[in-house]
Parts: sequence; structure tokens; C-alpha cells
Amino acid sequence: MGAKLINLGYGNAVLTDRIVAILTPATLPVKRIQAQAQKDNRLIDVTCGRKTRAVIITDSDHIILSGFEPQTLCQRIDGAKPRRGVR
Repeated sequence: MGAKLINLGYGNAVLTDRIVAILTPATLPVKRIQAQAQKDNRLIDVTCGRKTRAVIITDSDHIILSGFEPQTLCQRIDGAKPRRGVR
């Protein structure tokens, strides 16, 4: 069985089997995790200069910053298409 990749945007992807958690970056504990990962050279920023909307923790203890909402990433893992707003 092949490995499943999730698109993190801007040409970046990660194996879904490696993801431990997808978090919102707004809380202080998550900000501390980001700061420690940056200090330890374990931080991977794939936002391409955009606002960080999701923080992904992997089983290798790397922290990935994404420009997509956590809900969007979870929908991509589940295989569902993200819903567009109804006008």
C-alpha cells in the first residue's frame, strides 16, 4: 500500500502517517513549542511568507508551519474536498 501525502500548500507535502497533531498557532503552549523547535533547528516553515494558520507536529518531533487552516488540512487527510462558503 502506498504512502498517502497531504498537500500543505505552495508545492509542499507531508506523509499523513507521520502527523501526530494539527494545532492552531494562537495558544501560548503552541507558541512555546514553535520557539523551542526553532531553537533546536526542528522548525519547518512552509507558509512562503504568509500568515501561519496551522502547526503540524510530526512523529519525528519536527514542527511544520502551514498557511492553511487546521480544518482544511484535516479535510484533506480525510479525503473530503474543502467546503466553499455559500453566498
